[in-house]
Amino acid sequence: MATRTTTAPAAQARRRTTPDAHAFPTRPYDLVKEFVIALLVVAVLTAALAAIFSSPDEKAITMRNWAAAAPNDVVATATGELAGTTTSAGYGPPYNDAATGQQLGPLKLQQWGGIRVPVDSGQDLVIAPLSMQVTSPVLRAALARWNAASPDQRTTWATAYGDALAKAPDGAPARVAAGDYGPVPSLAASFLTLARSGGLEGSLTSSGTFYGGDATRSLLLLADGAYLEDQARARQLGGDQWGMMNETGNYPGQPWMWLYTFWYQIEPFSSSGNADALVWGLMMVLSAGLVLLPFLPGLRSIPRWIPVHRLIWRDWYRQHPQRPVAAPPVPGPRQAPAPAADRSPADRSPADR
Repeated sequence: MATRTTTAPAAQARRRTTPDAHAFPTRPYDLVKEFVIALLVVAVLTAALAAIFSSPDEKAITMRNWAAAAPNDVVATATGELAGTTTSAGYGPPYNDAATGQQLGPLKLQQWGGIRVPVDSGQDLVIAPLSMQVTSPVLRAALARWNAASPDQRTTWATAYGDALAKAPDGAPARVAAGDYGPVPSLAASFLTLARSGGLEGSLTSSGTFYGGDATRSLLLLADGAYLEDQARARQLGGDQWGMMNETGNYPGQPWMWLYTFWYQIEPFSSSGNADALVWGLMMVLSAGLVLLPFLPGLRSIPRWIPVHRLIWRDWYRQHPQRPVAAPPVPGPRQAPAPAADRSPADRSPADR
């Protein structure tokens, strides 16, 4: 058998077809210079875009700010804490057992977590800070009278004073009608003085450690008043103002949260006290539907009915037109075999011959 051999010159000729890298034209190139220019451009763009689109530097609201801006609200809130009529006093888990909390049908979700951060609104948010800052005989006497009274008597005093504050012009303590309010007016006035001094902040955030970083109680107290909500609504951060996806000031917020906060704007969620659990359950159902979309009959055919993908990839579909697939031939009626006598000897079976 003859075999074809390749001579050495032919193999070398084929290898020479690959161009030499040194044969290409070259030019000077400063990699460090390009890096420095790119770094400066990115730094300038970052600073400019941050100045235009970043969030404004809103200072945190402190107890001192609250007392300076809305002193009557501080007094009313302290009175509500003592009466047990504030939001935190009747919130339920994880702070107390005053309410069932959020639930989804028969599933009492909020109760499952239990009371992990026990808070007695009157004692922890008002009486305890005042007890740590006793500086006057009037406050000492008011605390002694409060502690010696029964729980029902305390509630009666605080509720009566709270109702009187609500009826007073502008809620001013100085314009409250006379009545039997016990030591509550003195406690509320001392509480306002403590907030103005800046000592209330440290009394509430102290967590038994050196740094005291637990702000739970101070946030609960602020949220029980009207001042914090007024500030939030002024910045379009209210629940019915799409606040979950807004940012402080007139700036872009978190648009990817539009679907979650959308449900809070419509009934029955907007007027339900159980809206958090309802919206959470609905979002879980929608998320499961998105994950299981390829397996749901009807929904999985939406791309075929509304071919948006063909519009996005129109260039590809234009270059690769879909060719129609020929339908398979329709089988005709099956003919009966001819009798053995009419068939040729070659077509007959051995039994018919």
